Amino acid sequence: MELMEEDEGLEPVSPTGQYFNSKVLSVSVIGILESEIPIDDSQTKWLIEDVFLPINPRFSSIMVMGKKGGRKWKKVEVNVDNHVHVPSFSSPKGSSSPSENDSFLKSYISEMGMKPFPQDQPLWEVHIIKYPTSEAQGTLIFKLHHALGDGYSLVGALLSCLQRADDPSLPVTFPSVSNFSSANKDGRNVGLRKVVSRYFSPVVSTVRDFGWSVLKSTCIEDDLSPIRRGSESFQPFSVSTITFSLDRIKEIKSRLRVTVNDVITGIIFLATRLYMQRASPNSNLSTNSTALVLLNTRNLRDYKSVRDMVQPSSESPWGNNFAFLHVPIPKVKPSDSQFLDPLKFVREARDTIRRKRSSFGVVLTGKLLEIMKKCGNAEAVAKHISRTMSNSSMVISNVMGPMEKLSLCNHPVKGMYFTVAGTPESLGLTIFSYAGNLRVAVGAEQGFIDSELYIRSLLDAFDMILHDACRKQ
Repeated sequence: MELMEEDEGLEPVSPTGQYFNSKVLSVSVIGILESEIPIDDSQTKWLIEDVFLPINPRFSSIMVMGKKGGRKWKKVEVNVDNHVHVPSFSSPKGSSSPSENDSFLKSYISEMGMKPFPQDQPLWEVHIIKYPTSEAQGTLIFKLHHALGDGYSLVGALLSCLQRADDPSLPVTFPSVSNFSSANKDGRNVGLRKVVSRYFSPVVSTVRDFGWSVLKSTCIEDDLSPIRRGSESFQPFSVSTITFSLDRIKEIKSRLRVTVNDVITGIIFLATRLYMQRASPNSNLSTNSTALVLLNTRNLRDYKSVRDMVQPSSESPWGNNFAFLHVPIPKVKPSDSQFLDPLKFVREARDTIRRKRSSFGVVLTGKLLEIMKKCGNAEAVAKHISRTMSNSSMVISNVMGPMEKLSLCNHPVKGMYFTVAGTPESLGLTIFSYAGNLRVAVGAEQGFIDSELYIRSLLDAFDMILHDACRKQ
């Protein structure tokens, strides 16, 4: 139960923060760091109190209801012991192998992701896994409520606690945003038809995208399929990951003259259709299936540090600054049952995302949510967002990571990835770049989606697109 507090001196919770911490939605970002050495947690309290908490006042605040209405952030004293958890894994034999610990870790992440945050303390947790797995000697898990910020903000906060493993005095560097999300320009002359198209096309796209977004969030659902069960509530999930070489992804990018995001989205779309065929050989591969692709709406030219984000005049502010793009998953016709043109998945992903980025449909959708909040309340908007997710088949989110290997309190970080918990769709994919690799995490509804089969489909899709791109070049 929320307490009424005096409004003076309290920071308002952003509208998106209220939507994601409501009776309808409670969404969390879970960041996983894999240590190359066994974890020594003796410095945990110091790290949290002196490094993590000072990053942003929200890490030391709870949500309360202001007397004048609206939810506010209220600063409180933080008892670190309430936020740090060190679980014990048990095996019938008394000791467990790394492969057994893999299963324990998956189950632990699922159970931890399903538990709601206590509302009487700040909305974050740290989980220290001291057992070796097939990927690492120890695992550190940060669970942070989405109301605190989006993946860009929260992953940036975690990275600010780390240092370069090769030389802590050097700054952490990140890939150029243009390599990931900006279309290449070919410098050709633009004719009259292209000039007219350049200015007329966004208007048409805006009307179409905004109308389609409203319909998809209200009355038009994706077809039921091997990746969409149609549940409107958050179900138990499992997380599996696969790693791709960023150099190989960039090789495909250069050969096809697209972006890294285009390539990875195309791989995911092809893998999804492959999975649908394999999971249900008689399934219709021309189903209406839509991916919600998260678009960072910050005015970015390059990655900004957390120190920059929290500045009042920042062009890349802290918080939730993203929007959903409804991107249809390319259909496979019966005559193309052997997936003879894998590259079409990359091309269609590129064309659709580029067109939707050029329209103002995202802006209008944001204005619609503001109007809904003014006419109703945050719960009504949260229900609208939840319905948008449940009406679609999958969610895709991508965050850039550092180019160098990092360490945390002298613990070299072997790998990093993140996932999202608390949303109603059956399939969610998150992509994170780290030290020359792209880590794709697959969050899949337990008992409905075969995670291992989907991971194999991702690997096969990558091989098919790489082979075709090199052969056609």
